[in-house]
Amino acid sequence: MATIAVSRIKREFKEVINSEEALSCKIKLELVDDTFTHLRGEIAGPPETPFEGGLYRVDIRVPDTYPFNPPKVQFLTKIWHPNISSVTGAICLDILKDQWAAAMTLRTVLLSLQALLQAAEPDDPQDAVVARQYKENRSAYDITARYWASVYAGAPGTYPDCDKKVRKLKDMGIREEDARTALSTYSWDVARSLESLFG
Repeated sequence: MATIAVSRIKREFKEVINSEEALSCKIKLELVDDTFTHLRGEIAGPPETPFEGGLYRVDIRVPDTYPFNPPKVQFLTKIWHPNISSVTGAICLDILKDQWAAAMTLRTVLLSLQALLQAAEPDDPQDAVVARQYKENRSAYDITARYWASVYAGAPGTYPDCDKKVRKLKDMGIREEDARTALSTYSWDVARSLESLFG
């Protein structure tokens, strides 16, 4: 990898680790290997959002052309959000595509992801199913996002109604993950979820 990229990443890595902001905003960065091209980030779900109290891990791969091209970033922690794929963790965020600037840093990326959790852009979705629910049935979206934050990101909260419906589908021989996804997709309507699974 080009030395310019490596020295820049080393500097940015220290910046995140040593900054007060990282503590107050609850963002973290760690190396996956010693090459500085593969990192893991962690962001806390922002207060007063369905993601509050959850910890979200992201995979960061830095190209040789960094900082002139953006890092490739995807969520490792499953999340229910219009701009993040509920299946693959792919992210739709302009600074990770055509709005990247060489002055931006890994810190910028983590803080921008945190901001995205606060302000979804359902008109420019990565996950059309989630975006449709966000726009058409906001209460179902909020419950689903909170439930996923609890199940996958360790956020506090219990959701007995959701758990009961997942269990009901599991008792019919459906994998827990598939049951949760179908119910989330169909706003916790058991009949429609079953239709999609067996249709």
